[in-house]
Amino acid sequence: MKKKILGLIPSRLMSIRLPMKALLPISGIPLIIHTYKRSKLSNCFDDLIICCDDKRILNIAKKYKAKCMLTSPHHNNGTERICEAYLKLKKKYDLIIDIQGDEPLISPYHIKKVVNFHINNFDSDIVLPLLKISSPNNSNIIKVVTDIKKNVIYMSRNIIPFEFKKKVKYFKKHLSIVSFKPNSLINFSKNKKTPLEEIEDIELLRAVELGMKIKTLDLVGDSFSVDVLNDYENAKIQMSKDKFLKKYE
Repeated sequence: MKKKILGLIPSRLMSIRLPMKALLPISGIPLIIHTYKRSKLSNCFDDLIICCDDKRILNIAKKYKAKCMLTSPHHNNGTERICEAYLKLKKKYDLIIDIQGDEPLISPYHIKKVVNFHINNFDSDIVLPLLKISSPNNSNIIKVVTDIKKNVIYMSRNIIPFEFKKKVKYFKKHLSIVSFKPNSLINFSKNKKTPLEEIEDIELLRAVELGMKIKTLDLVGDSFSVDVLNDYENAKIQMSKDKFLKKYE
């Protein structure tokens, strides 16, 4: 039986490091709309919805005919925001895919691979894709270490693993597509912030601390979150030569 898939894109207007970034123009289109249109190009979703905290994002979404839902401005993170949206929909889905709204260059192929991987590894609570990186010094980039079965052991803004005795060929970063089973998403959101989550300010550490099974898959690419002004400038450059832009409807 075909799985029913929900795509949710959390977006917060007044982000601390780059306020109003959801509405910043890239090739004449607001950042959040790039994420929506590229997610739609994956052809994975029965429903795809932006989950925002401000009517200014809602109005932009309406202008571009993107489905959008207004959620509480008081959530600690995007995962809690999409859980509110999911519960409001009152529909049954097999998987809920969280696509972070600040990744305007997200690959539709990556989204499709994450969905298919979780369908084939349905015993996992969460699926988290990883990308190889050679420069791990940026604290805005979440680094991930896994066990030999590709389950997440830990995530950090610091450099992990630490090269104490041996150099590593590459590090792995968390790509901002996360697949949840519905009950796992609800379980995550009903729990308070956990100690390591508070220390590192990484929301998925809550899932690690709660003992959820987080499976990973390795992908190839260079998508990145727009966290600071330099990221935004880089996104404008990369978008000017992007192959998916001309495929937008």
